[in-house]
Amino acid sequence: MSPERETMLITSYADTSTQRQPAGVAEARPSAVPNWLVHRPATSEVFLSSWERTGTDRFTVSLRWPENHPFHTALHGFRSPTLIAEAIRQAGILISHAEFGVPLGHHFLMSDLNYTIEPGLVDANDDSPVHIEVTCSEIRRRGTRFAGMTCHMALVRDDRVIATGDGSLTCTSPAAYRRMRGAYADARPLLPVPEPVHPSLVLRTDPSDVLLAPTRDPRCWTLRAHTSNTTLFARPNDHIPGMVLMEATHQAAFAVAGSTRLYPTSLRLSFDRYAEFNTPCLIQAQPVTRTGDNVLSLSVTGHQSGQRVFLALLEGIPVSA
Repeated sequence: MSPERETMLITSYADTSTQRQPAGVAEARPSAVPNWLVHRPATSEVFLSSWERTGTDRFTVSLRWPENHPFHTALHGFRSPTLIAEAIRQAGILISHAEFGVPLGHHFLMSDLNYTIEPGLVDANDDSPVHIEVTCSEIRRRGTRFAGMTCHMALVRDDRVIATGDGSLTCTSPAAYRRMRGAYADARPLLPVPEPVHPSLVLRTDPSDVLLAPTRDPRCWTLRAHTSNTTLFARPNDHIPGMVLMEATHQAAFAVAGSTRLYPTSLRLSFDRYAEFNTPCLIQAQPVTRTGDNVLSLSVTGHQSGQRVFLALLEGIPVSA
């Protein structure tokens, strides 16, 4: 199958660089699950602390909020939606490795990622314990080996659901992945990184965290594959990761919202193909609409060479200054 026809987007895999902990980090925060079980090269990027099986295909995962993370900062006083989505992503990978036996080195591909957040329950200053209730369904196997599933997750604090998320993932061996990707299997960034929009437009302070570069259309941007950002590009990859596209969606929404202080409360993100390094990816946002109950909504798409890479449907609320 050619890369253009592939309808899933790899989210990550554990390579040898993620199978050891950086010196000094483990001592500072010893409660993290092993970083290679969530495909992160640094313990400081691990947002889970433990897990246990609670049923046949049900699990509880303990979440640990990061301490002073330079990228996952508070948004309008609430927890970052990107941080919540990353915790959901990590929980799915953890359970796949630790409970379903997916070997390290296998690739994870996802076709969709969704979340819903209760903004009144995700105060950035509330450090009360949170756990993730994971329910696995549509479990698929190739022979006796686990091949994929759909994960449904609920983030719970004090018996109240503060956010939910779900997504479908498929696991494949390194050899099968290389066959699927073909000539793209060893792709690396080729294009120069364009200058970003002003960080304040996308609610950032560091230009290296900005994923959008301006075009002549104020609602269309060129995606910046700024691979030196080690939170967004945690390791070498043959394409632009799905979590980068999700953050680009958030930034596009902030840009078109303008002076309206938008906080995303719901995202439905589906992938059509891989975002490649060899051609510009254009991020386009539709105007924000406001419903009678004061919900803000818009759609964001990514295109390369005239073909859609992803579709995102986002809803949010206006936040008072």
